[in-house]
Amino acid sequence: MNDPRDVKIGVIGLGNIGRYHADRLRNYGAEIVGGMDVLPEARERFERDYGVATYEDHEELYSIADAIIVTTPNKFHEEYAVSALDAGLDVLLEKPLAHSVESAERIAAAVQASEGFCMVGFHNRYLPSIEVLTTERDRGRFGDLSHVEANYVRRRGIPGRGSWFTSREIAGGGALIDIGVHALDLALYVLDFPEIREVTGVTRAEFGTREDYTYLQMWGDDGGHERFDVEDSVSAFIRCADGKTVSLEVAWAANRPTDNEFVVRGSDAGARFDRASGEMTIYETSADGSPHFNDTQVKTRERDAHAAEQETFLQAVAEGEPPGRNTVEQGLLVQRVIDAIYRSSEEGRTIRFDERPMVVE
Repeated sequence: MNDPRDVKIGVIGLGNIGRYHADRLRNYGAEIVGGMDVLPEARERFERDYGVATYEDHEELYSIADAIIVTTPNKFHEEYAVSALDAGLDVLLEKPLAHSVESAERIAAAVQASEGFCMVGFHNRYLPSIEVLTTERDRGRFGDLSHVEANYVRRRGIPGRGSWFTSREIAGGGALIDIGVHALDLALYVLDFPEIREVTGVTRAEFGTREDYTYLQMWGDDGGHERFDVEDSVSAFIRCADGKTVSLEVAWAANRPTDNEFVVRGSDAGARFDRASGEMTIYETSADGSPHFNDTQVKTRERDAHAAEQETFLQAVAEGEPPGRNTVEQGLLVQRVIDAIYRSSEEGRTIRFDERPMVVE
């Protein structure tokens, strides 16, 4: 099999994220052979809109698919990813890897024992501006990178109070594990995944727990503050073994402007890019001719990062070779940092990264 469009894809989790993936698969011309969900109404809607069979049991879907995309709530990632890997299928697993670091480690162990591979859904890595930035990094344009400021802040953007997103048991956390995982992964990706020494962080629940939470719009329905038991913002700092650092600001809600800005600092050049708009500027200084600043605005073609991620996945399945990007090992490192931030906030101290050894090396 060499044509990615010949890959038989099954989708597990037929809610909004599953349908988001299915729309892009259909636009690409990929073959969706079926879907699986525990909710009858989700199955019926998927059958009607995409014209494929759906199943209540994942084993039936595995028997007709070459690869699986898992878009369930975080708590159920392990169940479906591991069973698909055990069946020898390739898996595209939506971020985060799991709802807990222990569950993430079991997924990583299943990958090592499987003939299939697992790719983690960090689609922001496929933004054109990020691909330009990492290419320039590899060429040495930035010199030695030292620090990334990573922001993913919404003024009001709690994703449906009372939904699984705001349940610690099902999601594993709140703003940090939902949107902060993207900012954290992108920062570590830009720094080329340095060895991490220690993590400190503070999580807060200032808005989601309020009966008078005021917003202009909400993704999903508002089920009320009584069913909100996670954080809605976090501030964290990560120190690496080689002196590189990451500062992280994440919020579902905050009394400040929306912020998707990342600032990258290097010894020879730096960069600022906006994750939402894709705009990027590279900052340099030179003494050639006369001392001066060079600010280079980078313009790229627009591209759907989710679609680009899917194409990489389908190509890897067709060729029978795991992709080098978005690996489970990288996803597990991100999960361990998230776990350390939560522990730092709970215990009120800095967490050394070697306090909890990885099960999977």
